Amino acid sequence: MRTLRVICSAAASLLLAAATAPSAGAAPGPPPAPKPLITDAQVDKAVARLDGAVRAMMTRTGVPGVSVAVVHDDEIVHLRGYGLRRTGQSAAVDPDTVFQIASLSKPISSTVVAGALASPDEWDRHVPLPGFTLEDPWVGDHVTTADLFSHRSGLPDHAGDLLEDLGYDQAYILDHLRLEPLSPFRASYAYTNFGLTAAAEAIAKAKGTTWQKLSEDVLFKPAGMNATSTGFAAYERAADRAATHVKNPDGTWSPRFVRDADAQAPAGGVSSTARDMSRWLRLQLADGSLDGKRIVPADTLARTHLPAIVSQPGSGAGGRTSFYGLGWNVSYDDAGRLRLSHSGAFDLGANTNVTMLPLERLGIVVLTNGAPVGLADAVALDFFDTAEHGKPSTDWLELTASVYAQMADAARSPTDYAHPPAGAKPARDPSAYTGTYRNAYYGDLTVTAAPDGALTLALGPKPLRFPLTHHDGDTFSFETAGENAVGRTGVFFKDGTVRVEYLDGTHLGTFTRR
Repeated sequence: MRTLRVICSAAASLLLAAATAPSAGAAPGPPPAPKPLITDAQVDKAVARLDGAVRAMMTRTGVPGVSVAVVHDDEIVHLRGYGLRRTGQSAAVDPDTVFQIASLSKPISSTVVAGALASPDEWDRHVPLPGFTLEDPWVGDHVTTADLFSHRSGLPDHAGDLLEDLGYDQAYILDHLRLEPLSPFRASYAYTNFGLTAAAEAIAKAKGTTWQKLSEDVLFKPAGMNATSTGFAAYERAADRAATHVKNPDGTWSPRFVRDADAQAPAGGVSSTARDMSRWLRLQLADGSLDGKRIVPADTLARTHLPAIVSQPGSGAGGRTSFYGLGWNVSYDDAGRLRLSHSGAFDLGANTNVTMLPLERLGIVVLTNGAPVGLADAVALDFFDTAEHGKPSTDWLELTASVYAQMADAARSPTDYAHPPAGAKPARDPSAYTGTYRNAYYGDLTVTAAPDGALTLALGPKPLRFPLTHHDGDTFSFETAGENAVGRTGVFFKDGTVRVEYLDGTHLGTFTRR
């Protein structure tokens, strides 16, 4: 989903700012050299609180299933499942339940690339991918793996995601990113699943293999992550898997949708378990080693943890700047300690979080099978707050839930299409609107009329069909669907063209009649 899929930009910055806000009496000037501050006893106290905190948040939200792993000093100190894999059935979530992890795929994928590179400077090389370039040919020829993994290529926010929603495959989407307008190269941050996907696929192609095979050979098999995959088919085959759930109007949760993210597999298509993710956490916190074996070079992995672009400037005199690294949100707390995190969210039914303090050798992974209502992020924030301060300093679930709700509201049209304005003008004869309209980016749009005059709009290769509702004059609307659904959106007919509001964020949403 366009605004909720990840708390990786504005939302991450809000949460990290709250989690690491400087105290009112903090003296100006640089902080002292960072050092570990959290004792074993503090970690034990935070771990002891986890069961109650997770269950309380599940009760408050209704999220059906959760799985949590905590690693400290290379030991798994908590590994547990909670709730149900699927509502209406009795199978319980356990540490080996496979979840779709959404955008937690990004730090997994940057780990894979780190393992495939010979030296850190290879992150800064341009690796061509046939069928992929950018609007500016020079940028297209110079964009590096690091540029695309840190969302600083200049591509617009979530470029290509709407094409995926309409049913286009990876090849079509990557080819059509060349039509997206660019913001300043390496000077602007915009979160783009398919930019990162292009970089990962380019590395795999350069190695003469597929992304799934590279991930298996470089990371999953050597690290013993035996239930982890980058493909939707593997998730579907897993007997012990968590279904994705969305919240119903009556407050209950149902597994109403299926989310196949293969088109953006490196950015959002990984599925895994809390047990496998705990092994990955150990590897991350041990600089690429696991069980005494070097899995990923320390220097190429360390590069993923460094700031590559400002993702959210600090606001006000005491505001804290947030950064994005290579597949990671990167921030620093009052003590100068590095904090790494990432969230994942499928509006169709998943929410996940990973947070680490590498200096403390402490990390947590939270997997859930419910659409984003803030639970995964709140569990992680509550855990670290307790570890550092002995108890939570705020109601993290209330905060995270409000952030997600604000982002959902911001994505909706400012026009209330469910209620035509007073004095609305009538529509013209259906023949004034029917026909096929062309668009270089989105493909054909077809409008057809039923015998009673009702209009239907068809989009995408399948295609998807949307009944149109008249609003005012030549303005209609339809209910959007899919991962990036934003409620009702406007459809505007004018002089042989039709513009679809929610497709027009980068001015690519106008179709011209044949």
